[in-house]
Order: sequence, then C-alpha cells, then structure tokens
Amino acid sequence: MIRVLVVDDQFLVRSGLVALLRAAPGMEVVGEAADGPEAVSLAAETRPDVVLMDIRLPGMTGIEATERILAEAAEPAPRVLILTTFDLDEYVYDALRAGACGFLLKDAGPERLLAAVTAVHGGDALFAPAVTRRLVEAYTGRAGARTGPQPPPGLEALTGREAEVLRLVARGLTNAEAADRLFISEATVKTHLNRTMTKLGLTSRAQAVVVAYETGLVTPGEASE
Repeated sequence: MIRVLVVDDQFLVRSGLVALLRAAPGMEVVGEAADGPEAVSLAAETRPDVVLMDIRLPGMTGIEATERILAEAAEPAPRVLILTTFDLDEYVYDALRAGACGFLLKDAGPERLLAAVTAVHGGDALFAPAVTRRLVEAYTGRAGARTGPQPPPGLEALTGREAEVLRLVARGLTNAEAADRLFISEATVKTHLNRTMTKLGLTSRAQAVVVAYETGLVTPGEASE
C-alpha cells in the first residue's frame, strides 16, 4: 500500500486528486493539506511514502515545504512529486534542488498520475533523463543569484568511478546506457549512484543531476553522445 499526502491550495483540484487516489488499488490517502505549513505538519504526523506537492502555495511555497519535509523526515524520507502547470519552470528547478524526485503537469491524465506515484515510490526515474537535463540546463546558471537550498560541497568524497557514473547520468544517459558506456552491469551503475547520493546527502536522482551541473562536473550544452 502506497501512503500518499496530497497538497494543493485549490479545493477542487485537491479533492479530485484525493478521490482518484482513493479509488485506485494499492493507494491510501493519509492526509490532505491546503498550504505549506499544514503540509509540513501532516507529513511529520502521517509519514507518507509519497507527497503530491503543488509548487505554488500560500504561506510557504511548495519548494520551502519540500525542503522542510525532507529535512525533518525520519528515514525513509517520503518521495516528493511536484505538481506544476509548466514543465520548464524555474520553481520546478528549485524544487529539484530541494530534493523533489520529479514533477508532473497538472493536466496529466489519471493513468499518468497513478503511474508517476508508483514510479517515484519504487525509486524509479519518473521521466526520460533528457527531460530533467533540459530543465536543469535551462536554469543552472541562475542558481547563484537566488536564495534557496544550496548544493552540497564539492565532489571530493566520490571515487573516480562514482563521479564518472554521476557525470553520465547527468548528461542524460539511463542506467543501462551508462552501464554499456563503462562496460559494467546496470546494477553496478545503480550501486555507484546510490553511494554517491548517500555521500552527498541527496534524496533523489534529479537532485543528483542538479548537483552535477552546479559543481561543474557537467556543463550546460554538453552532449550525451
């Protein structure tokens, strides 16, 4: 059973999401919040597996709420899935920096929404790596001019192979493609990436991609081929 917290300030949108999730097998709605502070409080109280988080909320943005929830959560931390109107959105980029696992357009159909919740709960990539890469490249150069979640320190803690795997993943390669490039197994790629995330204190693959760009491991416009 996947335990979901729904956060959206629009009553009709929130009610529709809750009804959809409650009707789906294997899903349980543990709470619903209309603003950021309520989301943080309910997340601590209910310990959901997945948080559906509206990016723009009154009182506290979805970015701030995501950062607070992940910082205060007991292990395992919930997976945060951002709900947004625009995919190439600076707010979405900041949410990925804060540790969100991915984003979903609000006009996505019911099947897409349920598949996304299932995917992030299982630790899978929500969308093609190139989508995250395109978003990160659009905004990575602007991070220093804004306040908000800061990337971890440099990559000195990583082994050479861990840094190599992170670089390939950040350039848009899937685990399987990175494995082929490095002549190792897909499971080994996943192990290296998990160790990297642990060392850097990251919570999602998308956040790892952001860090790779912001530390200069990958530069915008660098081809994946």
